[in-house]
Amino acid sequence: EVQLQASGGGSVQAGGSLRLSCVASGFSVDEFAIGWFRQAPGKKREGVACIDNANDREYYGDSVKGRFTISSDSAKNTVYLQMNNLKPEDTAVYYCAAEDSVVVTTTPDYWGQGTLVTVSS
Repeated sequence: EVQLQASGGGSVQAGGSLRLSCVASGFSVDEFAIGWFRQAPGKKREGVACIDNANDREYYGDSVKGRFTISSDSAKNTVYLQMNNLKPEDTAVYYCAAEDSVVVTTTPDYWGQGTLVTVSS
C-alpha cells in the first residue's frame, strides 16, 4: 500500500525554522518525484518545492527560493523540507505528494495528509 506520512509542522515566530518530513512507503523516493504543496485559509493550493532524485533536480516556488530547501534520505525513504527565515505568509497546511514522473504536477498520484505550519509576527 502506498502511503505518504507528513509531519513536523508547528508554531514558530517569524524568522524561525522548521523541518517537515514526508515518509514514503510502498514505493521509493528515488523513483518518484516528491513535492511539497501548501494551502492557506481562503487561498489556492500552491506548489512549494519538488525533488526529482532520479535526475538530481530540485524546483522551488518563487516565494520560498533561498529560504526553503528540499532534500531526501534514500535509506529512510523520506523527503524533507527545511524551512528557514519563516514569514507569517508561510502559514498554511503543508502537504507532500508523489508522482511517477520527473516533476509533481497539481494532480499527483499520491497525497499525504497535511501538517499545519503557523508563523506568528
